[in-house]
Amino acid sequence: MGNRGMEDLIPLVNKLQDAFSSIGQSCHLDLPQIAVVGGQSAGKSSVLENFVGRDFLPRGSGIVTRRPLILQLIFSKTEYAEFLHCKSKKFTDFDEVRQEIEAETDRVTGTNKGISPVPINLRVYSPHVLNLTLIDLPGITKVPVGDQPQDIEYQIKEMILQFISRESSLILAVTPANMDLANSDALKMAKEVDPQGLRTIGVITKLDLMDEGTDARDILENKLLPLRRGYIGVVNRSQKDIEGKKDIRAALAAERKFFLSHPAYRHMADRMGTPHLQKVLNQQLTNHIRETLPSLRSKLQSQLLSLEKEVEEYKNFRPDDPTRKTKALLQMVQQFGVDFEKRIEGSGDQVDTLELSGGARINRIFHERFPFELVKMEFDEKDLRREISYAIKNIHGIRTGLFTPDLAFEAIVKKQVVKLKEPCLKCVDLVIQELINTVRQCTSKLGSYPRLREETERIVTTYIREREGKTKDQILLLIDIELSYINTNHEDFIGFANAQQRSTQLNKKRAIPNQVIRRGWLTINNISIMKGGSKEYWFVLTAESLSWYKDEEEKEKKYMLPLDNLKIRDVEKGFMSNKHVFAIFNTEQRNVYKDLRQIELACDSQEDVDSWKASFLRAGVYPEKDQVENEDGTQENTFSMDPQLERQVETIRNLVDSYVGIINKSIRDLMPKTIMHLMINNTKDFIHSELLAYLYSSADQNSLMEESADQAQRRDDMLRMYHALKEALHIIGDISTSTVSTPVPPPVDDAWLQSGSSPTPQRRPTSTVLPPGRPPAVRGPTPGPPLIPAPAGSLSSFVAPPIPSRPGPQNVFAANNDPFSAPPQIPSRPARIPPGIPPGVPSRRPPAAPNRPTIIRPAEPSLLD
Repeated sequence: MGNRGMEDLIPLVNKLQDAFSSIGQSCHLDLPQIAVVGGQSAGKSSVLENFVGRDFLPRGSGIVTRRPLILQLIFSKTEYAEFLHCKSKKFTDFDEVRQEIEAETDRVTGTNKGISPVPINLRVYSPHVLNLTLIDLPGITKVPVGDQPQDIEYQIKEMILQFISRESSLILAVTPANMDLANSDALKMAKEVDPQGLRTIGVITKLDLMDEGTDARDILENKLLPLRRGYIGVVNRSQKDIEGKKDIRAALAAERKFFLSHPAYRHMADRMGTPHLQKVLNQQLTNHIRETLPSLRSKLQSQLLSLEKEVEEYKNFRPDDPTRKTKALLQMVQQFGVDFEKRIEGSGDQVDTLELSGGARINRIFHERFPFELVKMEFDEKDLRREISYAIKNIHGIRTGLFTPDLAFEAIVKKQVVKLKEPCLKCVDLVIQELINTVRQCTSKLGSYPRLREETERIVTTYIREREGKTKDQILLLIDIELSYINTNHEDFIGFANAQQRSTQLNKKRAIPNQVIRRGWLTINNISIMKGGSKEYWFVLTAESLSWYKDEEEKEKKYMLPLDNLKIRDVEKGFMSNKHVFAIFNTEQRNVYKDLRQIELACDSQEDVDSWKASFLRAGVYPEKDQVENEDGTQENTFSMDPQLERQVETIRNLVDSYVGIINKSIRDLMPKTIMHLMINNTKDFIHSELLAYLYSSADQNSLMEESADQAQRRDDMLRMYHALKEALHIIGDISTSTVSTPVPPPVDDAWLQSGSSPTPQRRPTSTVLPPGRPPAVRGPTPGPPLIPAPAGSLSSFVAPPIPSRPGPQNVFAANNDPFSAPPQIPSRPARIPPGIPPGVPSRRPPAAPNRPTIIRPAEPSLLD
């Protein structure tokens, strides 16, 4: 005998599992755990066992479940059980399973009523179950017996809370009918972890053991002490039935007979009993599956959308079709050209947000790296003056010159212009490297055809190398052109007349003193650990000073350093450091900051370092020269001893500075233009117009368009995945239409669970009078006021407050909050008084409750099944 409701769900879940396994994924339905909570000997194990439909749990009087039993139900074609502590053994006889549970419990807890929080893990494989987890927990007890510890109540409650706190667990709060419901620890604990009552179902057991003349109708109708999901009454097998091996099927028939024949429960018999509890729990599982479906559907749809575009080209795919190969080759070469152009020229779509690439990196070379390289070779003042003095003396020869010679100016200028060749050629090399990287990035899309990718890379790279030679020749030609004629009539050239006045202005290069050149975070790297170690600050570089602040709000200034006499030098990266460092120092050997001769500033990348150096150049802070100075005191004295020579040196020095500035400006402008024209634009044109012809001449089409084995496998996998995803979505759609979810019941006033008020008796005697209608319930601090029976001897009168009830037959279910309630099968009719008893006369035997029939319709064949 299995659980019928569960068996209806099994094909549905199996469909989903099959759909997901076909796409190589697991279907994470994560069905809820079902945990039974209640007092000792409340009938928890019996309730759980009925849900499985198998007789395998130990039962008896006193504390029987002394360790949590985690029961995993797993759908399988064969039926057997296995324990985690003895995996190798498969149990097919469920009597042996019960004996093993008892033996394993005794092994850890002893035989004298001891308990343990260490769970027993049991797996039951069966064709009649869903993949579910059921948890049988020890009963709540208050007084230790046998080997139990003094804090037995606390330990058991902690153990139970550990299992029922999970959001995905359904709580069956089991309370025996012969105990006051307001004393139920199970309901109290359920309320702690589930204050909204969304996953708590009240289960009332032992209805057949209530005192004669009492019933639990008001509780089962969810009136007296209401729960959001209401109560379900069950009648389990007695200990005598268990010992007599009474079959579960027979027990269920007896339970149905009890509810149909009992006058207090007859009208709601369809909403009572183990089958209804199974139906309610299975509806919860259905609800859970339906709630999981939208997220599963959206996950599958997003996967399907990501595959759509790629699958489109494979739908009518024939690997050996020459037409398809030609078309694919043309499309790929065309796409390669478009991608290359987009990466160089920039584009709004497919923007890389992680790093600079293509054209942006080349732009950085043109406007940051190249100007920096030019300034780095700026002449050293002392060496330059010495060279000018030698030039003047050598030009005059044996004679003493009265005038400043033109040839000295020309010789020094030409020497400085020749020095421009190295940074210009270095700039070309950097651009070539970026172009080749860009080509590699663009050919990554040709990965499906390894030969085509390899040939494309080889042809384009070879062409770039060819253009490299022509570009470098042109740049060298530009410099030779500059050397060929020194134009002293240039409009920006200061001329001999202004050379003397120029000397005082050269020291003031910064035109806008307060202009902010750059802001950003830098780390001062060389502060000693005793003084706080390296620390990050917000730096502001202006045309006159470098300041740093605590943060970017620029309110708390830490220091301001004037830029006079400052220079930059490179610092090697530390062994354990991943930062890139440069230093600022004073050329006059003074401390720069506190007792530091230099400040070491650290950035995260070399690109940041280069960018900061370029900013310092704009502020007039130049890099240190790597040179060995051979100072000659006599020469310096010679300068000071010959005022005329000194004036001539100063004049030529200013003229050279002016003219080299003009050349630098011209080269900085022409270099990017030359490289763009001769290399980058030429490469773009080559890719668009000639690459295809080169590809056809290098190899035949079939070899170029030969797929890699990985690509063929990937295509097959993608098509299979695509069809499996569509099938899974179709199955989910079928499940959505073939299952129905029940709405969450409305909240009820369950303040009685929190109030801690005095216990409310849940049993009430059945009425011996037939009042025409009961007054409505008086709502007080608790939803159901206690009913106080009158003193002995008075059978027909009650002390106020009145009992909550229904005013008339047509409103029998008006006050019922049970979401699973259904109208009774037997229609309400006026109550009939048994013959022989006049109306209003009390009887020793309580008659049927008012407004409910006492006759069982013969149309119900399942009465005694």
